[in-house]
Amino acid sequence: MRLLFLNPNTSGELTELGAAVARRVARPDTEIVPATGQFGARYITTRASAAIAAHAALAAFADCGHNVDAVLIACFGDPGLLALRELAPVPVVGMAEASCHVAASRGRTFSILTGGPRWGPMLEEFVAALGLGARLASVRTVAPSGADIAANPEAALDAIATACQLAAEADGAEVVILGGLGLAGLAERIADEVPIPVIDNVVAAVGFAEAAAASGAAKARVGSFAPAPPVRTQGLSPALAALLEGGGQP
Repeated sequence: MRLLFLNPNTSGELTELGAAVARRVARPDTEIVPATGQFGARYITTRASAAIAAHAALAAFADCGHNVDAVLIACFGDPGLLALRELAPVPVVGMAEASCHVAASRGRTFSILTGGPRWGPMLEEFVAALGLGARLASVRTVAPSGADIAANPEAALDAIATACQLAAEADGAEVVILGGLGLAGLAERIADEVPIPVIDNVVAAVGFAEAAAASGAAKARVGSFAPAPPVRTQGLSPALAALLEGGGQP
């Protein structure tokens, strides 16, 4: 299968970091196809940059979503997730949504650890929208952003491990998620220091995407995720305009 690994941030370095982890854990017959947002923030840290990233995700899918079997939104917070599910003829998996469901399957409560303080309220809202708010023990953040962590993970490992320990001991979490593309690959490096399971968001999302593609379920023909009728557009990229105006796949 071909899995579109779509990072709506504009940092190609983060895309490659996450794609490398994805390739390491994917099935042998899964091809990871990386794509990076062409406009917007280098790394999403605010609601405004997340809103722009949703547009960037749609545009990247229009450009790169040809002949893929599933789409993985490789950004914790899943900008554009529901819109892509409406547009795409194949399953669309969000990295945050998949991680939360995996965490909920491993314990009664879970925490999220990520980089950047503004992500705390944003992720609380996100988890509540999933219907899992009652199971969220906490969102803990460390001072470096995910991009900073990716640039120098060694400098952040102790702080990440300590925050995960506090999630278990002070917040009552039974599972903790390392959220953010910049934290991909770090769960296995701190697992022995944390007394609860540590979920790598890329690993969780790749497994979800492969399972969704393997299910063979067809796209809905009715309901809110059925193919949308064509709409007139202005000012969009040619590929995205064609996708919306044609009401079809890229």
